Amino acid sequence: MKRAAVETFDPRPAADPAEARIAVTLPCYNEAATIAQVIEDFRSALPGADIYVFDNNSTDATAQIAREAGAIVRTEIRQGKGHVVRRIFADIEADIYVMADGDGTYDAALAPTLVELMKKNHVDMVVGTRANVTKDAGRGGHAFGNRIFNMLFNRLFGRQFSDIFSGYRVFSRRFVKSFPAVSGGFEIETEMSVHSCQIGIPTLERPTPYGVRPEDSTSKLKTFRDGFRILGMFMVLAKETRPAAFFGAIGLALTLAALCLAAPLALTYFQTGLVPRFPTAVLSMGLVIVATVTAVCGLILDSLARARVEAKRSVFLSYPAPEWKS
Repeated sequence: MKRAAVETFDPRPAADPAEARIAVTLPCYNEAATIAQVIEDFRSALPGADIYVFDNNSTDATAQIAREAGAIVRTEIRQGKGHVVRRIFADIEADIYVMADGDGTYDAALAPTLVELMKKNHVDMVVGTRANVTKDAGRGGHAFGNRIFNMLFNRLFGRQFSDIFSGYRVFSRRFVKSFPAVSGGFEIETEMSVHSCQIGIPTLERPTPYGVRPEDSTSKLKTFRDGFRILGMFMVLAKETRPAAFFGAIGLALTLAALCLAAPLALTYFQTGLVPRFPTAVLSMGLVIVATVTAVCGLILDSLARARVEAKRSVFLSYPAPEWKS
């Protein structure tokens, strides 16, 4: 039954490099100050590429300026970068996808290098890591958050990436069409990174300069709001991808709490043969029971998680790997 579901896909054959279609995709929200220059820069770097600007309910003239600059403009009404990326991956047909932001902070001149790296190394995602982003991300809180979240990611999901929040990426067709995006906001890059680690997608990183926004352009990232959203996404992804460890940690914490409550009771019992605080003893036993149930749930869910990984991997492999010529 699972195999039949995979066979409903209609993947295209591997692309001839001479005819490879490249799509530059730019999610945008109120980027009127920078979008025209970004489009021009990417057109110069990748002359044969189609340039798409996905406007996310901008209240300025972003869409109009992008259209006048020659980009293909589309609109996503659900607010959030994750919704925009999901729409891009669903709607755009290409062999190579270049994704960047419309704020001018990424160097478009390096796009051909990232594309060539993907071709030569036969990988499905190349990440343009932002130079010194953990030391200077424009705002001290952002730099600190990048450092902490990258360390947490490496601890939870593996050391495959050094900049999980970079928005400058190049994808193969089979990555784009098999990625089950569920995030709605800035946590979409984290989801991409976890997905790659989970099913073993070949990836590369390449350091790139990270520019500063113009004075009349403001960041859409809210330090605390989006930080908590990303932290929540970490917890959800940990639960989904490593349920045995996730629920096992909860069970261990409950067990330790029960032992702390029960230790004085046990000591008193051995000394006097009495249990002076019976409700505490009941609470301790209840915590042990809940901890046991939690650990068992983690083991069961771990088997389901493994099945999901196999299904995701099967969908990914149902799309042919492009054979780029040197």
